[in-house]
Amino acid sequence: MNIALLIIIIVAIVLAIVGGLNAALNWLLWVAIIVGIIALIVFLFRVMRRNT
Repeated sequence: MNIALLIIIIVAIVLAIVGGLNAALNWLLWVAIIVGIIALIVFLFRVMRRNT
């Protein structure tokens, strides 16, 4: 797995935890979800490209 993709996934998890703990920072939860989805899409594209 690419190191940049791993960093993006870790940041998404941390933002999800912080956003879940503090209701005032609810927008961080949405940012974490969006970043996590983008990281998942990039990961899936890399896996699909590696298999072909």
